[in-house]
Amino acid sequence: MKRLHVHVSVEDIKQSVGFYSALFASEPSVVKSDYAKWMLEDPRVNFAISTRGREPGLDHLGIQVESAGELQEVYARLRQAGGDVIEQGETACCYAKSEKSWIDDPAGIAWETFHTMGESIVYGDGSGENQARVAHEREHEKQNEKQSACCAPQAAPKPSSACC
Repeated sequence: MKRLHVHVSVEDIKQSVGFYSALFASEPSVVKSDYAKWMLEDPRVNFAISTRGREPGLDHLGIQVESAGELQEVYARLRQAGGDVIEQGETACCYAKSEKSWIDDPAGIAWETFHTMGESIVYGDGSGENQARVAHEREHEKQNEKQSACCAPQAAPKPSSACC
């Protein structure tokens, strides 16, 4: 059975744990100095918060599966949805050992699909996701450069006397 995953970046873990514990009427199943996670059944969601995001707010969404077979099923859906799938593979992230891939939806929101295979004693440094995203962004920039170089008119240079 699949579970929706929501990861929110926060500034203050303690304050946010208090807020979400009251909202969900449940204490988190994992609490660290920089991370907390609720594995809720109603609604069925893996809700995580951390201080490791770029800025406070929605960091990413995801689909967590319970088996390698379900993971392959979701991967097939990602390919069918279109866009570039970033395969991260096996990694340690969010105090868990998982296999995962990433895709951005049309609005630019990152979606993670993953199968958790165990716990990790470290949060992970995000290098797997970051490396995959950086490689993806570089490839996207190269494609845009090729398109703009051959297909779009070049802007005329501004005269050196132009001000402001």
